[in-house]
Amino acid sequence: MHLASTTATTVERAHRVPQPVVTRGVDWEQMPESPRTAIDDPAFIRCAGHAGRWLPAGVHHALVDFADEPDPSGALLLRGIPVGALPATPPHPTAPVAKRRTSEFHLLSVARLLGQPVGYLPEHGGDLVQNIVPVRGTEVRQVSTSSRVELMFHTEAAFHPHRPRYLLLLCLRGDPQARTTLASIRELAPVLDSAVRDALFEPRFRTAIDESYLGGRPNRLGPPVPVLSGSPDAPRLVFDADLMVGIDSAADAALRSLSSLIAEYHAGVVLEAGDLLIIDNTVAVHGRSPFTPRFDGTDRWLQRTFVVADLAASAADRVGRIIGTKF
Repeated sequence: MHLASTTATTVERAHRVPQPVVTRGVDWEQMPESPRTAIDDPAFIRCAGHAGRWLPAGVHHALVDFADEPDPSGALLLRGIPVGALPATPPHPTAPVAKRRTSEFHLLSVARLLGQPVGYLPEHGGDLVQNIVPVRGTEVRQVSTSSRVELMFHTEAAFHPHRPRYLLLLCLRGDPQARTTLASIRELAPVLDSAVRDALFEPRFRTAIDESYLGGRPNRLGPPVPVLSGSPDAPRLVFDADLMVGIDSAADAALRSLSSLIAEYHAGVVLEAGDLLIIDNTVAVHGRSPFTPRFDGTDRWLQRTFVVADLAASAADRVGRIIGTKF
C-alpha cells in the first residue's frame, strides 16, 4: 500500500519554507499564568482562549492572517514561544511529566484562536496536548514516535471523517537531524500534469485506517474520495503516501505522479526549542526525516495539538473534546 516515499538525499526544489514570525522576550510577559486545573479541564481551555487577547501583537496578527489566507507553504512558523523549564524528555508520550504548564498554555491559547482543540481517543487517550517523543520499539514504524525511518508524507488523519483543520507542533527540545518536511498543494498544483490533476479531482482513491485506530481489528479501505477538492485555482488536498491507493491503475498512476512531485518539491525545517509550526491540514502534507534517538532524556520533544473549525460536526462521535469515532 506504499507509494514512492522521499529519501534524505532528495533534492528540494521550489517549495518555500514558511517565513518565521519571531517573538521573543517581553512580548510574552503580559500573558497570564496557566490555571492549576488539569490541561483537559474545560476551565483550562477557557482560560487559554481568554488569554488569546494577550498574545503578542505579531503572533495575533499572523494567526488571523493565516486563518484568512494560508501562506503558499501551507504553514506558519512562530519562533520564540516560551516553553518554561524542562525536565528530561519522557520515555513515551503518556509518561508523567513534572513541569509547569507554560508550553501547554501558550500552545492552547494559539490553538483556541484558530478554532477548537480536540483529541482523538486512539491518539494517546485523547489528550488535547500530546508529547511526541521517540519511543523504543517504534523506531522504524510509520507512527509519530518513530525515529530511524523517514515519516512518509501525509495529511493528518487522512482517513478520518473529522480530521483536524490545523496541526500544531511546538518544539520543546530539538534535534538537528530531524527535519519536519512540508509540501503544499498551492505550490504543487501549477506543476501537476493536467491529466493527473483531473484524475486527482475524481473520487477514485481509498485510504486505509491508521493502525492505532483499529484496536487490533483487521484493516479496511475507506470509501472512494478525491485527492483534490474545492476550487481548481486553490484546491484542498488529502493524501497519505502510506495508506492511500487508487481504485484503478490510472488512479494509482496519478498518485505516483503526485508522490514524485512531493519528493521533488518539498521543503524542510529543523524545529528548535520555542518554535511552533502550524500546518493547514487541508493545504499541506507533512513528514519527518530520520534521526538517531539516544533514549537518555535529551531526545527531541514536541507537543502536538489538533484543531477543528468547530465542534458541531463531530458531536455524535465526541465526548467533551475527545473524538471517539469507531472504524
